[in-house]
Amino acid sequence: MSLIDGLVSADKLPLTLAFVGFLLTFIITRTITRMIRAGRGPFRDNVSGGVHIHHAIPGIVLTISGAFTSVAVDGQSPGAEISAVMIGIGASLVLDEFAMILRLQDVYWSEQGQLSVQVVTMTGAVLGLWVLGLNPLTGDRGFGSGHLALLVVGAIHIGALLLCVEKGKYSTAVVGAFVPPLAWFAALRIARPQSRWARKHYGPDKVERARTRAEKFDRRFGHWGLGIEDLVAGKPTDKPSVPPPSPTGIGDGERRMR
Repeated sequence: MSLIDGLVSADKLPLTLAFVGFLLTFIITRTITRMIRAGRGPFRDNVSGGVHIHHAIPGIVLTISGAFTSVAVDGQSPGAEISAVMIGIGASLVLDEFAMILRLQDVYWSEQGQLSVQVVTMTGAVLGLWVLGLNPLTGDRGFGSGHLALLVVGAIHIGALLLCVEKGKYSTAVVGAFVPPLAWFAALRIARPQSRWARKHYGPDKVERARTRAEKFDRRFGHWGLGIEDLVAGKPTDKPSVPPPSPTGIGDGERRMR
């Protein structure tokens, strides 16, 4: 059986459709948002009644609808394929604004907003591996010691990737998704000075040490990753438009997200 035949077989087609829908939606979404930002083309921000309706909203609707549809059809065609497309498109729309949802602020074009692209990249990488058949839970001989080893290594790898993200090493996490030793090594190294890990666990001396390390690393290698991220996500604004909290503790960005 050829690779193409395997991808469109009855048991693989829904996952393949979800993967293709996920990637195409991300490419189309980023193209449209870049055009809106540049003031080109027919597209404009979706504003209704003074409220900016972000594309994560239809994404949530599609993802939930696709999930319920998938359960209802119990793997039967064509419902399984339809629900897979809905989930792929919906998940892509939601994750494209992951940073905004995480911060409850409109950081889409800021440096913090590039976290969304990194999350989409990691999710796409995992989906791609599943589509190609890398699944430690399945096999012709059932669950054995080889599967257990893969599960243990996979759990360690996912933990290392999450720790990289917690330490502010987003680009390393993306590359480390494909090169596990890189993620493991980076997870053990000192965090970026502005990361959540540094704020929670480092004192002033260690923060200064982290800042020195980060500046040295960025001078040597930082422009490579930043150039790729800017190409995909759009160059961040110099001063991100993040509204200050209102007296009630709910910022304008939060109101727009509701």
